[in-house]
Amino acid sequence: MTASPQPSGRSFPGSGLAKGLAVTLRTMTKKTVTAQYPAVQPDLPPRTRGVIGLFEENCTVCMLCARECPDWCIYIDSHKETVPSAAPGGRERSRNVLDRFAIDFSLCMYCGICIEVCPFDALFWSPEFEYAETDIRDLTHERDKLREWMWTVPAPPALVPAAEEPKEYAAARKSADRTAAQQAAEAAAAAEAAQPEPTEPQSTQPESDRPEDGDAR
Repeated sequence: MTASPQPSGRSFPGSGLAKGLAVTLRTMTKKTVTAQYPAVQPDLPPRTRGVIGLFEENCTVCMLCARECPDWCIYIDSHKETVPSAAPGGRERSRNVLDRFAIDFSLCMYCGICIEVCPFDALFWSPEFEYAETDIRDLTHERDKLREWMWTVPAPPALVPAAEEPKEYAAARKSADRTAAQQAAEAAAAAEAAQPEPTEPQSTQPESDRPEDGDAR
């Protein structure tokens, strides 16, 4: 049987109390800072998880956020509409139209999974946190309220100056330049077609002074 190792240092009685009093003395010498909330709003970090905003135009009702939500606190209703074809003789298409998009923040655990899995950038974090209610049923925010939170979403941070441009931006710019060039060519062709054809100039000489057939001057 081996003997247990002895501690290298010895502590005298009351050392813990002395350390605690030292921390207290250091704290007493510092100036106390009190945040005067709500008169003074706190300076929140840009990635604060306050509330979720909805950009309705980007939502395609794919239901991915509702399926991935661990708490099942996202409620989505939609219906299908038939869209006529853009070209004559083409096939009609059907699309999902959003009827309801609601989030129950009394159940939300603020994990951010719905924002991460959204493939169309329709959900964003807003730093707003002042939405306490006296009734728990009022914590279910419908799409109109979620859209209001969207305007409080901070702008994304600026890109690094030396970073490479994303491929999506370059592809979008090439497509826009190609479309602009095509529209300019079509406008030039339409303007050229609208110009009147040149006509032969008519003589302003009086008929009496005009030479008759066979006469020579």
